[in-house]
Amino acid sequence: MNIQYSTSRPLSIAEFADVLQRSTLAERRPVDDPQCLAAMLQHANLLVTAWHADQLVGVARSLTDFAYCCYLSDLAVDAEYQKQGIGRELIRLTQAQLGAKAKLILLAAPNAVGYYPRIGFAPHPSAWILPATQKLS
Repeated sequence: MNIQYSTSRPLSIAEFADVLQRSTLAERRPVDDPQCLAAMLQHANLLVTAWHADQLVGVARSLTDFAYCCYLSDLAVDAEYQKQGIGRELIRLTQAQLGAKAKLILLAAPNAVGYYPRIGFAPHPSAWILPATQKLS
């Protein structure tokens, strides 16, 4: 299968929502809120995409300073294309855009917790989340 990767190919909101749905990541993403998806794409400063012909089959969406850290916010691969190395290549290409000292940081989806250690990620014991609906005490 011929998968083409890009860091510059335009990505529409509909394509992004569709690959989130086909990857099961939509369970934890606002796919029913096009304005939020648009902001997610607009403000991400590193997007790596995977295409089979004209169909988006994977995306790595990150926020980064390119020098010290990169938060890999979304790694989505169409379920029909998983287990072919596409996720790994999206991560590799993301990392290739970063400076030598930049580390990748992510929060794993529950179904992907076992995936990341297998490809070299180390767990971190102190990640913290403050939901949007909860204010600081």
